[in-house]
Amino acid sequence: MDAIHHDADFEEQILDSIRKWLDRDVRPHVETLEHDDIYPTEMVEQMKELGLFGATVDPEYGGLGLSATTYARVVQTVSEVWMSLSGIFNSHLIMAQIVQRHGTPEQKAHYLPKFASGELRGGLALTEPDAGTDLQAIRTRAVKDGDRYVINGTKTWISNGIQGQCFALLVKTNPEAEPRHKGMSMFIAEKGPGFKVSKKLEKMGYKGIDSAELIFEDYVLTKDHLVGGVEGKGMQNALGGLELGRINIAARSCGIAKRALDESVKYAQIRKTFGKPIAEHQAVQLMLGEMATRSEAAIALTYNAARAYDRGERVDMEAGMAKYFASEAAVANSLDAMRIHGGYGYSKEYPIERLYRDAPLMCIGEGTNEMQRIIIAKQLVERNRV
Repeated sequence: MDAIHHDADFEEQILDSIRKWLDRDVRPHVETLEHDDIYPTEMVEQMKELGLFGATVDPEYGGLGLSATTYARVVQTVSEVWMSLSGIFNSHLIMAQIVQRHGTPEQKAHYLPKFASGELRGGLALTEPDAGTDLQAIRTRAVKDGDRYVINGTKTWISNGIQGQCFALLVKTNPEAEPRHKGMSMFIAEKGPGFKVSKKLEKMGYKGIDSAELIFEDYVLTKDHLVGGVEGKGMQNALGGLELGRINIAARSCGIAKRALDESVKYAQIRKTFGKPIAEHQAVQLMLGEMATRSEAAIALTYNAARAYDRGERVDMEAGMAKYFASEAAVANSLDAMRIHGGYGYSKEYPIERLYRDAPLMCIGEGTNEMQRIIIAKQLVERNRV
């Protein structure tokens, strides 16, 4: 099975089947589901069959074992059609990645096959009402009681919170620890007594996928749910997952930027003003030239980070650059596309307004762009000591 890991033909076949599925089963229904904010139940079943919930899981556990580079291509391809869908399997795969990289042999054997098949789906529970980018400020607490932990706290903006069944849950096991990250641990938390979903959060974009608030009240987990069986490694677990997460956000952004460009190039040739297609007006040409360059640069940075990740290198700087640049490109391209489309760009009949609503989340999710620039600067200095 492992031979398929980097077989180019195998990876092309997967991309091909995903493209066919998008054209056949997704494209015709996106506008309706998105505007009514309906969870795409049927598409999720189809994504299970395509193996998307096991995209980066090792073949020995039933996954596809895709490289980060191919996975980024999958994410970009899906996001060009409907970005929300990529969120349904991405948050889930970060959880799977945490177990695959840091879990005990028992945890891997138990969870990874269920994650890969999509039988057990979920995501990442890091963010809290008062702690987003500053993860060390979380307050959700796990208190040890024999070989059990009693967990209390609230998580928010959790993707798949309602439809998912299992989450990588970041908690404080020792609030007194210095440095603070040494007091943080990661658990594999399945829904059960004491684990409540309080509400679906209404959003400007990123519709169809459920983002929810999770509440833990005397929620009990045994020690075998502690990732790797060791306390104090939660922050490392989270940051490792976020590297892949940032490459994913960059790839989603590439999808949005590219779709905005493609729609604009098409529309600019059809729409006429003053007796000629608007593609022949210099003002529109300047925008298209800018959009195309942004889109290509975002793609280049994203795949540069993904290839470095595949080589096993440290990629916080590369992933940060890709995430920062590509998300800003998605925002800029979606706005330019709206200007090129004029009134139609503002209309719900065209996909432009959806791209325009989806893009800003890319600048916020998986660490804000302000934070990315700080990470880039720190790494620059770190890697180029005088």
